[in-house]
Amino acid sequence: MIPKVKEILDRYNEIERLISDPEIMTNQRRYTELMKERGRLAKIALRGRELEKVQQQKSEAETILKESGHEPEFVEMAREELVEFVEKEKKLTDELEDLLLTDTAEGHRNVIIEIRAGTGGGEAALFAADVFQMYLKYAEKKGWKTSILDTSQTNLGGLKDVIFSVEGDEVYKHLQFESGGHRVQRVPATETSGRLHTSACTVAVLPEAEDVDIDLKAEELEITACRASGPGGQHVNKTSSAIRIVHKPTKITVVCQTERSQRRNRDLAMKLLRTRIYEKKLSETKQKRDNIRKNQVGSGDRSEKIRTYNFPQNRVTDHRINFSVHNLEGVLTGQLDEIIAKLFQADKEARLKNLSK
Repeated sequence: MIPKVKEILDRYNEIERLISDPEIMTNQRRYTELMKERGRLAKIALRGRELEKVQQQKSEAETILKESGHEPEFVEMAREELVEFVEKEKKLTDELEDLLLTDTAEGHRNVIIEIRAGTGGGEAALFAADVFQMYLKYAEKKGWKTSILDTSQTNLGGLKDVIFSVEGDEVYKHLQFESGGHRVQRVPATETSGRLHTSACTVAVLPEAEDVDIDLKAEELEITACRASGPGGQHVNKTSSAIRIVHKPTKITVVCQTERSQRRNRDLAMKLLRTRIYEKKLSETKQKRDNIRKNQVGSGDRSEKIRTYNFPQNRVTDHRINFSVHNLEGVLTGQLDEIIAKLFQADKEARLKNLSK
């Protein structure tokens, strides 16, 4: 059995013992943590159990064939079963290898996405709005739910920045490679001479923290209600519905003002704060993964230019895998599956090389 599968199966079996312990069952937080971990490991662990059983059956059939004194019919049956067990073993091993290469600890999570206009002035803000709409439409095609946490618009309909959540099945698994710099090459609507401009925006895809990941203590938080700024009419100007939270130990600050309800803004701000702290925890362990990261599709760093959207050539190019599609309009309307599938494959191949070292 693949060593990593054995490790996961051992941990899964340990968790099953722990969750039946009366002391654990009365500790709601610990019990919830273990159940979530059990759920994450189940897919690989249960197939690992199947593989263990098949390998045992295969071993028994091989023993029968090596021994003498058995009836010919019994030997022939063992020979036929051995062929079947070898095929099952290969199938399960291939499935487990695939799961190891594509399933990550964060893959099941919802995400919070931050998009910020970069170089290019007003055109960059318009492009940021286009990228935002691209992800909204992709989420809609996948049946995912989206919620805006914070946004800052320009007078021309562009976005200086937007922060939004995406909830659904394996959201982070599909969107994990979208972090980085996105560049557009096109003639802006405001350009009278027809000159081609290059603008950019940055995207950060953060796996959303769950309550059990980050324990926020009241004494560590500085929560302030204030009046929302920006578009919103009389209601925004007259009520203190916006929420600002500072996490004192890390100095991380979040603001949420998209909802009319102060309570709803507080809930969304807490969600964003947990995710920012969780991201900080992940980034602090990044150094340990650097050797692996160098062999994968990308670092997820905002400064890394990952993709160009070229309007004159109707082309979208992902620079990490040197892959292009000539369907720019389709991509901007959420048709991202082809690019994401190629990124999956490239990352899987890189991980496989790393596993074989």
